[in-house]
Formats: sequence, C-alpha cells, structure tokens
Amino acid sequence: MKHEKRKSDGAKEIESRDRNGHRHQSHPGIIRRLRRAEGHLRSVIAMIEEGRACLDVAPQLQAVEQALANAKVEFIRDHIDHCLGEAGSSAAHQVVNELKAITKYL
Repeated sequence: MKHEKRKSDGAKEIESRDRNGHRHQSHPGIIRRLRRAEGHLRSVIAMIEEGRACLDVAPQLQAVEQALANAKVEFIRDHIDHCLGEAGSSAAHQVVNELKAITKYL
C-alpha cells in the first residue's frame, strides 16, 4: 500500500507500509531503484523503436534486468531482517542468516 505525503519543500514522500501497517526503512530506496529501472526500461524501448543495433540494446536490457534483480534481493533481505528476523532465539537467528545467504541465488 502506498501513502503519499508532501515534504516541506513540496516534494512527494512515499511511505511504504506492509499489510500490518508498519514501514520498512528500505522501501523508499527500493522504490527509487525501481523508478530508475523503469526509466531505463523506457529508454531501452525507445532504442528498439528507433531501430538501434541489437548490440547497443542488449547490454542496456541486461542492465535493466540486473537492476530489477538487485531491487528484488534487497526487498527480500529486508523482509527477512524485519519480518522474520524478529524471532528471539539463537536458532531462529541462525535460520535467518541462512535465508539471507541463500537469497544471493534468487
């Protein structure tokens, strides 16, 4: 769910809340990353529409894909830290650490 409010300078500030209503500090940064990837994707689409060489387009498309993958990993790791990592036992912390380690394979 997105909630927008105005900063004192008039810019929009987006607060991200999950279903339980709490905010994750990383969400605004992830949103910014996704918006940059969105803009990059638009430029890749324009390159294709303009008939640019495939060798020019392919690395740009790869960069967009990597940006999305990185945002996804950050989002999942944040979820693990803040939603699953609140468990109190040392065994639970070990499980959280293992989950974080395996997310590099996503």
